[in-house]
Amino acid sequence: MNIPAQLKYTKDHEWISIDGDVATVGITDFAQGELGDIVYVEVETVDETLEIEEIFGTVEAVKTVSDLFLPLSGEIIEFNSALEDEPEKVNSDPYGDGWMIKIKLSDVTQIDGLLSADAYKELIGA
Repeated sequence: MNIPAQLKYTKDHEWISIDGDVATVGITDFAQGELGDIVYVEVETVDETLEIEEIFGTVEAVKTVSDLFLPLSGEIIEFNSALEDEPEKVNSDPYGDGWMIKIKLSDVTQIDGLLSADAYKELIGA
């Protein structure tokens, strides 16, 4: 199972890459494996400012639909539009081409509440 050490994680199985006050967010390799074949990613919250743990979208797999929770408060400034035509990128490259959104952070101190790769491995029993 792929859990890159340089990323941060949530208990809801999102990963976060931080560059200054912008965070890129997707779901983890573990999450995409649990969901199965992803057929649709819906994010209708671009240009909205949401609080930590609010729902920012949904991911639909063949057998289930799952809410996506915002890992850090801020404005959603971009959706990975490639996922509209190729949602399977979330399965094939969850930490690369399968990223979902970018957030302009409103409170960078919230980063301290995220899980390290080791803590995430412990959470999922890896």
